[in-house]
Amino acid sequence: MSPTQKELAKLAGVSSGTVSNVISGSTGVSERARQKVLEAIRVLNYQPNLIARSLKTNRTNTLGIVVPDITIPFFPKIIRGAESAARERGYFLIVLDSESSPVREAEMIALLRAQRVEGILLVAAGGEKLSPERTLSLTSGSPVVCLDRLPSDLNVDSVCVDDCGAAEMAISHLMRMGHTEIAIITGPLTLQNEQERLRGCKQALKKGGISIQPSLIWGGSFEQEQVARMCQNGLLRPAGRPTALFATNGVTGLAALRSLYAVGLSTPKDFAFATFDELTSEDFFKPGITSVIQPTFDMGYGAVEVLLKRINKETANGPKEQVRLPATLVVRDSSSTPHVAKGR
Repeated sequence: MSPTQKELAKLAGVSSGTVSNVISGSTGVSERARQKVLEAIRVLNYQPNLIARSLKTNRTNTLGIVVPDITIPFFPKIIRGAESAARERGYFLIVLDSESSPVREAEMIALLRAQRVEGILLVAAGGEKLSPERTLSLTSGSPVVCLDRLPSDLNVDSVCVDDCGAAEMAISHLMRMGHTEIAIITGPLTLQNEQERLRGCKQALKKGGISIQPSLIWGGSFEQEQVARMCQNGLLRPAGRPTALFATNGVTGLAALRSLYAVGLSTPKDFAFATFDELTSEDFFKPGITSVIQPTFDMGYGAVEVLLKRINKETANGPKEQVRLPATLVVRDSSSTPHVAKGR
């Protein structure tokens, strides 16, 4: 049984009020008294009753984050940034995995709110348009900040990269390498960030004087089998095959490469390739993959900063924050163009 604050006070030789102030972090305590209380806490192995304290103060000092698939290396990097920012500010972070299911995502958010977290970070499962009821559930209760994947028409704070500019950068690179027939495979276009990335691709083509061919825009998903079918149908055809492929997210990009390598195609021999997000050593590809790299740690860290502003009422009545961070393009061998030189 945990000792009481009264027992702590007796051992430390201070009042119960002083013990309470030390535990709550109040600054109105002398350093000498604070050290006595901390030593008593250590000796008696005192564990505060966080539930009781939260009922009294209406604060739990906990945040939640829901991600679609914690096994994808992109998401732990976001979590690490968020956890670092939370820890620096005296908060704990609860991590949950929605398994890319909108239904499970809703259950996870309900669970976090039942645990009285003060705010939630969300990387949306995606794949379907939000219903009015789902939108209401996300915008009611403890504040939500979306990262990376942003559901359409959801008015919440968000932190991600400059999706339009980053995609434009990748397509511009492929055009500089001599490509004029560039296929673009997207994730679910129910997500704002996927829409913005497609917009950036179109902007780059337009600026380069290349007409946009609807047949080269493949509206994809996060389902590997669907991505495989789309890529194989587009890149295995004998005539009119694009010379380059750009994937607007790492999940889709990884599925595309795996499926095309499985049928004997290779990059850059058969097509040049670039993708959003780093494909890590666990996904070991040769040649190395040209990638748009997102500042994942900074995204997680910045999302906590935005969330705590809402929690602490600093931006309670202000417009929703839309933080857009710059991405970088890392050029590797997958986007070199030996076949373009042959006059394809």
